[in-house]
Amino acid sequence: MQYVAPAQPAPDLRSVDARDRPSRNDSLTAQLSTVIGGPVGEHALIGRVRFWTPLRVLFAFTVVFLALGWFAKAPCIQQTGDGAGGLMLDWSDGRQYVAMCYSDTVPLYGAERLNEGAFPYKKSWIEETPDGGTETRYMEYPVLSGLYQYAAMLIGNAYDNLPLPGALSVVVYFNVVALGLAVGWLITVWASSLLAGRRVWDTALIAISPLVIVHAFTNFDALATAFAATGLLAWARRKPVLAGVLLGLGGAAKLYPLLLLGPILVLCLRADPMQRLPAARAGLRLRDVDSIASARTWLRETPARTQFFALRPLGAATLAILAAAGTWIVVNLPIAVLYPDGWREFFRLNTTRHADPDSIYNVITSFTGWGGFDGPLAHGEPPTVLNTVSLLLFLLACAGIAYLALTAPCRPRLAQLCFLVVAAFLLTNKVWSPQYSLWLVPLAVLALPHRRILLAWMTIDALVWVPRMFYYLGEDAKGLPEQWFTGTVILRDLAVIGLCALIVYQILRPQADLVRRDYVDDPAGGILDRAPDPLLPWLPQFLRPRQARSGACPTVPVG
Repeated sequence: MQYVAPAQPAPDLRSVDARDRPSRNDSLTAQLSTVIGGPVGEHALIGRVRFWTPLRVLFAFTVVFLALGWFAKAPCIQQTGDGAGGLMLDWSDGRQYVAMCYSDTVPLYGAERLNEGAFPYKKSWIEETPDGGTETRYMEYPVLSGLYQYAAMLIGNAYDNLPLPGALSVVVYFNVVALGLAVGWLITVWASSLLAGRRVWDTALIAISPLVIVHAFTNFDALATAFAATGLLAWARRKPVLAGVLLGLGGAAKLYPLLLLGPILVLCLRADPMQRLPAARAGLRLRDVDSIASARTWLRETPARTQFFALRPLGAATLAILAAAGTWIVVNLPIAVLYPDGWREFFRLNTTRHADPDSIYNVITSFTGWGGFDGPLAHGEPPTVLNTVSLLLFLLACAGIAYLALTAPCRPRLAQLCFLVVAAFLLTNKVWSPQYSLWLVPLAVLALPHRRILLAWMTIDALVWVPRMFYYLGEDAKGLPEQWFTGTVILRDLAVIGLCALIVYQILRPQADLVRRDYVDDPAGGILDRAPDPLLPWLPQFLRPRQARSGACPTVPVG
């Protein structure tokens, strides 16, 4: 007997059908998936695996690549005899460059006087300058990074006092630092996987990036990426105060997390209707506080007032900016008050620092022989013209990005603008330390999830490490000429510029954006997600969105 169903069978709600399936829609992933049995079936139940969830798989990938990163640095913590019955690091004959294992964390242990148990910013020392003079030096890192180094030193010293296998203090210190940085990168992967929404597997590019192997333990930047990623996640969860606190903490470790507040502000300026908030909902006004009792009432109403203020885009952006500024001040103020000279050292060095070998300004000098903007300078004399040019170029780039964000027919995604701002900062800045490229990795994956393109850029950027190490080795020790290194820097810069061009293209043509397919708007947008442009624009005419073609912004409701 044949049975006919009275109606169309209901969909199987056990399957997360909205999740992106790279093995079916990406040729590179489809080819790689043959190792484990091929692409996922069309009728497979997505999201029903009990243990190997996407996040756990991503963590497994991350741990493997972090382990490879540690092994890449391991030759630089190998020990050898010092000729007097003791041990020392084996950095003879430029080993740190030949083995390409150099990490700032190792020499900084002694250079920052951590080996003496000194508290950063309080301890000072005298160094000879290249011109034969001397200068007083202090810890050269931002407060949170300096305190992280101090905490790692204390943990390393505590380990030395335990009945465990011993090693040089700097070796134990490096491993403690590496463990903390590994946790920071795992947090970066975790937060980015949540920000990716249905495209969770894009985060695998963060876990398996070649830059992780080369730079995860080169410096302390994984701390900043963790704060930046969790700050964006808090914003996506519509918690602007928490987002500001996390970005402020990131700014106290490295500068770049504070740059992410710019895109948040610009997008909120575009989306906010600028309608006046009802005064009755605001509770007691600050100007009406005239006694201790009314002050207590005002403080008691502050959480509700903050929550209400965060309901509008510009209010949420203001809360995030104020929270970031307040957090940065709270972290920095004690050190600035107690040890002002040590606290200013980071800013002093960045002001007097000349063009970094990786900067576009040094590349121009390398190939043209041009003396630079300021010419020969005495030690400690700031390159005033270079500082001004670098700042103006970055401000011009930010103005262009803001104009694009405000006038694009469809509101850009937050991750797209964040990548453009950070990339503009690196391209125009006089310093691009090699590990700074880690800043771009999570933002690039969220902004432009094209796997082959991103892997090509990451590989180029990672391979710059090879000529860099042999350039630092010196031609007298069979190293490479400077132009071999600066030539690869040009390739890296062109690759980053190419990523920026593709992102701008997708901002102007959102139908080409993979993230915005299947009626998705902005997974990281928070209050901006699916927010329409105001029916009554308040911005000047030249800053208003251009008219979009019909159907160009299908994911964003009208008015």
